[in-house]
Amino acid sequence: MKPSFSSADFTSALLGLLPRGRVWSRDPGSVQVQTVACFAPTFQRLSDRAVGLLDDAFPATAGGLLPEWEATLGLPDPCAGPSPTLQARRNQVVVRLTNNGGQSIAYFESFAAGLGYAVTVTQYAPFRCGQSACGQQLGGEDWFFTWAINAPLAGNPILSCELRTAQPAHTILQFHYA
Repeated sequence: MKPSFSSADFTSALLGLLPRGRVWSRDPGSVQVQTVACFAPTFQRLSDRAVGLLDDAFPATAGGLLPEWEATLGLPDPCAGPSPTLQARRNQVVVRLTNNGGQSIAYFESFAAGLGYAVTVTQYAPFRCGQSACGQQLGGEDWFFTWAINAPLAGNPILSCELRTAQPAHTILQFHYA
């Protein structure tokens, strides 16, 4: 559990730092206590931000420092659209930060999962005598370089944009929505 201190906690702590004696009144209505209490909200705000810094240190939970993470990675970009959700922005930062590249089916399925989408990948190849199943479509040479993302929901602009950015340049990417 994260520590959380109220203004009253800080007022009490500050009053505890004052010297003892008749001149140093701790009466709640005194000017001295009211003066000390005026600093407490600032200390509370700073304490809350310091605790929040632990969350901001990790992109998956970042809030206040999310724009810094995005600027470091060249985000936001057109893939996110005009007003992405906070979680979509976090997902995009995490995927960009942890992406180490790849061209395998597992890599692209993992890449999509990092963005919050469960997909499967289909690879295609042209019909070849003796190697292809009966009834398979013939296709041309482009089928060697064609692959498809099978996603459950239509219209995933972030998913399609990010995958088009990550796809190998010599391939043809299709999207199939169920």
